[in-house]
This record gives sequence, C-alpha cells and structure tokens, in this order.
Amino acid sequence: MSSDDKKSELGHGTTGHSWDGIEEWNNPLPRWWLWTFYVTIIWGVLFTIAYPAWPLISSATGGFLSYSTRANVDAEIAAVAERNAPLNERLVAIDLTTIRDDAELHGYAVNKGAAVFRANCSQCHGAGAAGVQASGYPSLLDDAWLWGGEIDQIAYTIRHGIRNEQDPDAHWSEMPAYGDIFTDEEISQVVHYALSLSDSPEHDPALASAGEQLWFDNCAACHGDEGMGMADLGAPNLTDAIWLYGGSLETVTETVTHSRFGIMPAWGLRLTDAEVAATAAYVHQLGGGQ
Repeated sequence: MSSDDKKSELGHGTTGHSWDGIEEWNNPLPRWWLWTFYVTIIWGVLFTIAYPAWPLISSATGGFLSYSTRANVDAEIAAVAERNAPLNERLVAIDLTTIRDDAELHGYAVNKGAAVFRANCSQCHGAGAAGVQASGYPSLLDDAWLWGGEIDQIAYTIRHGIRNEQDPDAHWSEMPAYGDIFTDEEISQVVHYALSLSDSPEHDPALASAGEQLWFDNCAACHGDEGMGMADLGAPNLTDAIWLYGGSLETVTETVTHSRFGIMPAWGLRLTDAEVAATAAYVHQLGGGQ
C-alpha cells in the first residue's frame, strides 16, 4: 500500500517522508495549541508597544506605558543620594582625624567606604584588604605603611595615588636598578645585608658583612641607617620581615637588580570627595591604621 493510501484514525495521510521504513502521520496540531501560539504572538506585539523594546540608533522606543527598570533604579539611587546628602556634606567638611568623635558620621563613613572599597579597591588589595603578598599589592591590615597610615595620610594616598601620570600630586619615589650600577658580586653582598636586617635565615653573615658599606653608601639614604625605612619617601622598613614583593633571597635579588615601580591610580579623579573620605575611614579602621 502506498503512502497516499494510508490513512490515520483522523483520516489524514502521511508526511511523505520515510526513515528506515518508518513514516509519520500528517495530523494537524491541536486547536488549543494553535490558539495558544496565536495568543503569544499577539501578546508579544502588544508588549513591544507597551514597553521599551525596539532599538533605535542611540536609544530605544519608550513604550506606550513609558516603563523602565533602569529609570526606576536611577530614581531610587537619586532618592538615597538626596537622603544622604547632609551626611556627605559633613563627611567632606570634617577633619578626618576627628571623625571617630562623631559616632553617626563615622559609622556612615565606614559602611559607605566598605562599598566603595569592594567596588574599586578589592581587585588589587583583596576583598578582605589583606593584599596579595609577593605581587606588590600591600596588606592594609598591618601597621606597615609606605606613605603613612594616619587617616589623613591614607586619604591623600587614595586621592592622588602612587607613581601615576594622571595626578601631579601623586606620591612619587623610584628605586634605582642596581643591576646597572653594581656587579653581580656587589648585588649579592647588598642583598644579604638587607636580609640580615630582618634576621632572615637565608642571609650569609660573611656576604652581609661585605655588603654593609655598600648599603650605607647607596641604600641608607632612603631606607635609613638601620633599615627602618622612611614613610615620607615610600621607602619600606626592611627590619620587620614584611615584604611587598617577597622576602626570599631570589625575590630580594630581583628587587635590587631591577627595582620595582608599583603604580596606584589617583582615585580622586574618579571618586567624589565624600567617597574618598569614606574609603579612608574604612581602611583606617581595619586594624592597621595608625
């Protein structure tokens, strides 16, 4: 019997296709399914008329109802900003060294600063502000500060950044690459002397002794005679075993040979004055602020 002679229970023939002898009836779709499909088409057309949908060159159709979730969010943000405006004004005007005397303002600043930190600073310093050791991103939880850990000093660093070319008031220091100045033997001697300042088990006393004079002639001007560092110059303390790029023999040799040049953006060009102050308050209260 041919395909045309075959009839389903509803009297319909087959589709005319055959797969390994298997044929498919050409029964129509159920009417309820078709009507549901037609309703969804009508609903889709009405939806694009009522709500923003059709893209234009630089925007989209507003929709008959002029509804926009983005506009709603903007309105909510504006309402919150209006409510917080008096606190932000006080935050900008206050001497940050006295902010802890105002419990309400300090609490607001810490919470606001935490949000700003997570959105802008945690990518380098970590979500918990512990930094990324041996990668040049300092921990903000300890009391080792290259440019000072008092709250106003922290605010200055946040605002102007470090060694960036965007802000002329950025902190600036530059360590020479002693690989261009010293011989390999002299570099080894200075490295072992630097390691001896923190009593590192990797230092060789004989090499450290040989490097002492090189240290005083070349390194003490920034790091101090005792290696305690100078915060105003961004020169780290080398006696506390806290190392920004790692304190192993290999990494210190790399630092002395090629130097380091970490850069921090000038956040004052991106954040408001209130956000800078709030972030300083948040960082300062983490435990490492001076």
